[in-house]
Amino acid sequence: MTTSFGASNTAIFIDPKLQIQSFNGLKSSGLIPLQKSLYGFSVSSSNASTVRAVSTPVKPETAAEPKRSKVEIFKEESNFIRYPLNEEMMNDAPNINEAATQLIKFHGSYLQYDRSQKGVKAYSFMLRTKNPSGKVSNRLYLVMDDLADQFGIGTLRLTTRQTFQLHGVLKKDMKTVMGTIIRNMGSTLGACGDLNRNVLAPPAPLVRKDYLIAQETAENIAALLTPQSGFYYDVWVDGEKFMTAEPPEVVKARNDNSHGTNFPDSPEPIYGTQFLPRKFKIAVTIPGDNSVDIFTNDIGVVVVSDENGEHQGFNIYVGGGMGRTHRLESTFPRLAEPIGYVAKEDILYAIKAIVVTQRENGRRDDRKYSRMKYLISSWGIEKFRSVVEQYFGKAFEPIRELPEWEFKSYLGWHEQGDGSSFCGLHVDNGRIKGVMKKVLREVIEKYNLDVRITPNQNLILCDIRRAWKRPITTMLAQGGLLEPRFVDPLNVTAMACPALPMCPLAITEAERGAPDLLKRIRAVFEKVGLKHNESIVVRVTGCPNGCARPYMAELGFVGDGPNSYQLWLGGTPNQTSLAQCFLSKVKIQELEKVLEPLFYHWKRYRKAKESFGDFSNRMGFEKLQEFVDKWEGMPQSSGKFNLKLFADKETYQAVEDLAKLQNKTPHQLAMEIIRSYVAAEQNGKSAE
Repeated sequence: MTTSFGASNTAIFIDPKLQIQSFNGLKSSGLIPLQKSLYGFSVSSSNASTVRAVSTPVKPETAAEPKRSKVEIFKEESNFIRYPLNEEMMNDAPNINEAATQLIKFHGSYLQYDRSQKGVKAYSFMLRTKNPSGKVSNRLYLVMDDLADQFGIGTLRLTTRQTFQLHGVLKKDMKTVMGTIIRNMGSTLGACGDLNRNVLAPPAPLVRKDYLIAQETAENIAALLTPQSGFYYDVWVDGEKFMTAEPPEVVKARNDNSHGTNFPDSPEPIYGTQFLPRKFKIAVTIPGDNSVDIFTNDIGVVVVSDENGEHQGFNIYVGGGMGRTHRLESTFPRLAEPIGYVAKEDILYAIKAIVVTQRENGRRDDRKYSRMKYLISSWGIEKFRSVVEQYFGKAFEPIRELPEWEFKSYLGWHEQGDGSSFCGLHVDNGRIKGVMKKVLREVIEKYNLDVRITPNQNLILCDIRRAWKRPITTMLAQGGLLEPRFVDPLNVTAMACPALPMCPLAITEAERGAPDLLKRIRAVFEKVGLKHNESIVVRVTGCPNGCARPYMAELGFVGDGPNSYQLWLGGTPNQTSLAQCFLSKVKIQELEKVLEPLFYHWKRYRKAKESFGDFSNRMGFEKLQEFVDKWEGMPQSSGKFNLKLFADKETYQAVEDLAKLQNKTPHQLAMEIIRSYVAAEQNGKSAE
């Protein structure tokens, strides 16, 4: 594939292996003259010098215009994401036209309609906020809570990218809602659309150097890649600006064009008129903390410190992504892989170089293949690294070795390290509603608490004084917000996307069906003899786009038809392995026929502390399929086999101590001893 830097009438093809020394960025067309077009809205004049960041598979010897998707045309002709959205929002129709529907995503909103209603479509808008590191001020939380009641459907939703979603806003109320969010130091800018989305970081408000660095880095990356042309403020607050002061290192990195990354004199120095080929996701974390699903992002950044805890630099991983299309094997979920290590002062420049490489080379002809993971899969990591290094101006250093990853939920009470505490609250599927919503409002308002949203759709209350812990615990319990020990372990790690009835892509249920699904899984656990404290990572999506990251689950449900799901197996509890499709179509009413044999054999044949995902990978899908095909129901048990192994506490304690040394349970060790004894006796008799 070639790298193309082009204007409307000229295409220059450069081998990515060559050094790009003389290239000083694409020329920006600035504001585009407008006239009527075939699409029914204003487009650029044929005489305008329209600049595109385009790369599609075009042969060097042809001068043919590269094929581009319709969305690319909408972006180019929008006067930097303004037109025709600004006009569409002013008419009396309950919806907006096709071009505006694509453009409003950049502003942080989707047009939706209730698919459960027949006849005339009931249109509304979903708004998504942008909260780097999941940070939400007390003031913004209370504002979002009010907006949900006044203009939404009375609920708030916490997303898997540490943001709020507000559903059910009518078009006539959009400017009021958007303006209220902006004026209260919130934002929805870039929460959707073909640009960098919300940047994740561990949400724990720990006063620890590494956590603070991760969160600060996430916020700086978010600032670096925030659109600069002012379209957001023009549409929603009549051009009034509410930008906060940016760190000087962010401004410096954005403006730097020493390696040809920028569009000189453009309102969008990094994005240009075309922005990115598709959405772009970044997460930052510290070694060992995989609360952010680091390998599912286009870019994963890990803070690296020396043995004294002093920050040195960052490991960078690239090419993760979850979306795919059913029965199209050329689309696939993918884990990020290491591209290299950079010193701490270089992180913003490295991130910018990676983004620009995707901007210039990601496909713009077919949106199914426009994510960066497909570019890296096509090129290979070595070629991708070499092109990024040209924009970076440096070579990456070898990746630094890291400890094992662990998923952290941050549920329950924890010390922050500054004398205060924080409390992580489990919220089923991230949906805040009813009594829970009312009680949360009372607690957050009464104690003036800031909050954090987690990547697992939960909520953290921050900066709680010691004297407040007891009354807050009492209030939360009244709202059904239980301490972790009272929450089913299956629910703690489960996630689901909203799906039906509002999402236009949903094939079947996810959020609404997840509670019953988890209860049925727990019932199967109990039937096969698994203990209540045992769990697996379950994730449910209503379509293959993977918004709840089902392809990292130990048991992933991916909507494949009405009341039908693909079953994906093989993810691991620490989210470092990619699941694979085990069964392509399972009707929801037949679920137990599959899960019973899988869980029964996991219990029976697993190694000590072996997770269901690891067991699935060790056994292989052929063996798992055999378990399912030959299953005739639970084996009959007889009372004579229900032996009570331990008659006294002392014996049990002695066996437990021995078992710990062998990483086994007392029951497992006792059964092994009994079997060995019986076998020895039988061998002795046969020898006689």
